[in-house]
Amino acid sequence: MRRPRWTATLTWKAAVFITVMCCALAALLGVLVHVSVTRQTVGQARDKALDRLTEVTRAYEAGEPLPPGTGVDLTGLPPSLRALAVSGQRGTLVADDARGRPTMWAAGPADGRAIAATIDYSQSARTINGLDQAILGSSILAIGATLLVGVLGVTRVTRRLHQTATVARRIGAGDLDARVDDPRAKDPSRPQDEVATVAGALDTMAGTLQNKLLSEQRFTADVAHELRTPLTGLHAAAELLPEGRPAELVRDRVRAMRSLTEDLLEISRLEAGSETVDLDLEYLGPLVERVVRGSGTGARVVVVRDACVETDKRRLERVLANLVGNAHKHGAAPVELTVDGPVVTVRDHGAGFPAYLLDHGPQRFRTEGGSKGHGLGLTIAVGQAAVLGARLRFANAPDGGAMAWLTLPEYRDADGSSGAAEEPGPA
Repeated sequence: MRRPRWTATLTWKAAVFITVMCCALAALLGVLVHVSVTRQTVGQARDKALDRLTEVTRAYEAGEPLPPGTGVDLTGLPPSLRALAVSGQRGTLVADDARGRPTMWAAGPADGRAIAATIDYSQSARTINGLDQAILGSSILAIGATLLVGVLGVTRVTRRLHQTATVARRIGAGDLDARVDDPRAKDPSRPQDEVATVAGALDTMAGTLQNKLLSEQRFTADVAHELRTPLTGLHAAAELLPEGRPAELVRDRVRAMRSLTEDLLEISRLEAGSETVDLDLEYLGPLVERVVRGSGTGARVVVVRDACVETDKRRLERVLANLVGNAHKHGAAPVELTVDGPVVTVRDHGAGFPAYLLDHGPQRFRTEGGSKGHGLGLTIAVGQAAVLGARLRFANAPDGGAMAWLTLPEYRDADGSSGAAEEPGPA
């Protein structure tokens, strides 16, 4: 059986540690106090009992009558103490008398028998019991108070750690404006604890990373903008070339460069977060069929269940066109698109997605296996899907081939029913 997840928290571990240490300290102090007081109490009672035994022995040797609670071979004398006295030695022992009361016995030799004296030990026993109860009660109170103060102190630290972790996750998700803003890290005059140091380091890292990414974005956008003008002139000049194989090669390369430039500009806009959506109601089935027809790839469309979605038609077509184009270029036929409610699945029967893409998502200018392309198509698809509020996932099919799932937010009427109740009109 696995332990509950909350037992792995720092607060729980600190509470257990504080409790164990307090219990150990309370037990040690309690034992020391108990032993010290008991030894002192027993020592005082033993001295009184031996003094009385000395007086009784003198009275016995003088033939005088013995006082009450003393005598030779008294009833109730512990056997071990009787044997010690008969052997010629003196000793004491705490034991109950014939009436069951705690008693301090003292015994010594007397003509081959045992002469004994008793001292009432009830008050001393009650004193020790009361001390033990006081030690136990004060220990419980001290442990509770220490545990409460300790947990409150640890909770303050763990709350700051959780806040730092939350900000780190937001930064990892792409929110580079997120900051911990720990006041201890901002004020150098205040004492810096470890949590403030970590929070300050995280804020510094986020700021540096944000500046580097912004510089990269600006550089990419500037380069793409600067390339646009000469490419436009180059395209116009290529159209004036006489027909022939050299002219076709030039025009093909110019088109490729213009496409790459436009893709870089689009990625820059997506990363800058400046894109806005123009929402409208669209039925997925007809829209997917139009995208496939426009791609000219001959992919097959299967509509299991059509759905009405509120989306930006142009951006959605861009996402689907990039997915179909990627499947056609890097996969193998047949390429299939399945519409099942608000979910569109694009699948090919090629070698599948590379491992890095499944682990970390699409990356610009990275491809494997010598395939042609710049890795921008899927990057743009992921960015446009995020703008639409959709979710795009990648996986490899068990029987081979790459699969991409695009899940769109399904439109629902004011009464909560799906907007797909009505059949779409002619496309």
